[in-house]
Amino acid sequence: MTPDQLSQALADALAAAVTDGTFALDPAAVPAQVHLERPRQREHGDWATNVALQLAKKAGTSPRAMADELARRLATTPGIAAVEIAGPGFLNIRLEAAAAGELARTVVEQGAAYGRNTTEAGHRVNLEFVSANPTGPLHIGGVRWAAVGDSLARVLEASGAVVEREYYFNDHGAQIDKFARSLVARALGRPAPEDGYGGQYITEIAEQVVADAVAAGEPDPRTLPEAEATEAFRARGVVLMFAEIKQSLHDFGVDFDVYFHEDSLHGSGAVERAVARLRELGHVYEQDGATWLRTTDFGDDKDRVVVKSDGEAAYIAGDIAYYLDKRERGFDRVVMMLGADHHGYVGRMRAVAAAFGDDPDLHLEILIGQLVNLVRDGQPVRMSKRAGTVVTIDDLVDAVGVDAARYSLARSSADSAIDLDLDLLASAKNENPVYYVQYAHARTCSVDRNVAEAGVRREDGFDASGLDHETESALLGQLAEFPRVVAQAASLREPHRVARYLEELAGAYHTWYGQRRIAPFGDEAVSDVHRTRLWLNDATRQVLANGLHLLGVSAPERM
Repeated sequence: MTPDQLSQALADALAAAVTDGTFALDPAAVPAQVHLERPRQREHGDWATNVALQLAKKAGTSPRAMADELARRLATTPGIAAVEIAGPGFLNIRLEAAAAGELARTVVEQGAAYGRNTTEAGHRVNLEFVSANPTGPLHIGGVRWAAVGDSLARVLEASGAVVEREYYFNDHGAQIDKFARSLVARALGRPAPEDGYGGQYITEIAEQVVADAVAAGEPDPRTLPEAEATEAFRARGVVLMFAEIKQSLHDFGVDFDVYFHEDSLHGSGAVERAVARLRELGHVYEQDGATWLRTTDFGDDKDRVVVKSDGEAAYIAGDIAYYLDKRERGFDRVVMMLGADHHGYVGRMRAVAAAFGDDPDLHLEILIGQLVNLVRDGQPVRMSKRAGTVVTIDDLVDAVGVDAARYSLARSSADSAIDLDLDLLASAKNENPVYYVQYAHARTCSVDRNVAEAGVRREDGFDASGLDHETESALLGQLAEFPRVVAQAASLREPHRVARYLEELAGAYHTWYGQRRIAPFGDEAVSDVHRTRLWLNDATRQVLANGLHLLGVSAPERM
């Protein structure tokens, strides 16, 4: 019996009690499925629910009385061994071994589909993440968003949402000007501008700009007048820098559906149209020669200038136009993942959404990530040899590999700062979480190879009642949790829940592996016990692989 089947049995029992008049409850209040949880203490059963506590008052009865009635009705349900009432009305449900063990077959038969759900079905999500300025290699903060953002997209898709991964390409504004001037200075052998960029990568790009221009039959940009040289280095330099960022992300397993250019908002008139829309809605006013958006009407701490007194669009004008563009493209969920220095951005963007008539709690989500600190030999790792000022995506991958980098960055809540121990992440130790999980998967594959040589074939038999050991009950319980974990990770926008779940699953598997044999010992004949345990082994392998896929991490067959 799967958790969904048990949940449905509870819902059916409730509905039947309402239909025959036992509970004076509005039929509309009966849930389609009843929420279940794994008890913290295994002696309390396989599953628990507080549904009686939730509905008793509406039904005109006490939680204990409702729990008693549900327990009576469930007692005759095939696969349920016992139903006990705890405290004021909690239901603790124990399954028969055969019913619990059937989950192993369910998981294997569903394969890669196991864990997928429909909790986010019907939603079109625009997920914007990374969006680093193309003025240097992607630094460690952006790498965290790459790992978390791509994992979030995967769990949302696994929960039924349609997701578009989007990179906001910042090719308009002061940062790009500084980047261009830095390239010119390096190409001409001058000191870097006081507010410019340094690092070996500036030299590399400046040299490539010159080489590409000459190869294309164009004048050497170093010989052009200052303004023309700056524009030449800007045009080619930004393209080269962004191509490098895209390649690094691709090598990291992260690709985007859309690369949206900030400059297009200004060149297409989108900014003017967005301001005009807000003016029509009565939220724009003129003061001191500037155009203002009355964001204080929607909870912001102050009104915002959208067009400056010199006629230039303020920075927020592009953000306003970009939000409107996403909504006009048909997305009902606009999710933005921003760095730790963007807390002040949240209030103003929520106000912008409200000014357009949207519900900020429904249509806009802004996730703020915290810092990542790297440690090696017990000391902080602060600078890249190539970038000069920050640690980059390539530095991290070179140190620990893609799998360890992605897993370690995605396994902690994004709103908390993390310290990554590079020595630990590069090690083959159980203390290394990605190694621990991947090794569990590799061990399931090793079991498959070994028992095949012993003549154990999964297809030759299955007797779920044989999965009656406490370690098997614990492992089956972990497998049953996977769909709920995926749905919760999607709902809460917390893909780290998948990683922490996998570590618990790996622990349950390693414990089971140490206590139950799958291959026959000595002259022992192959039996359905061995075959059924192989089903459980393979079910674990499938869930480990499914979970690692959601994190963009490989599931190795050998280690």
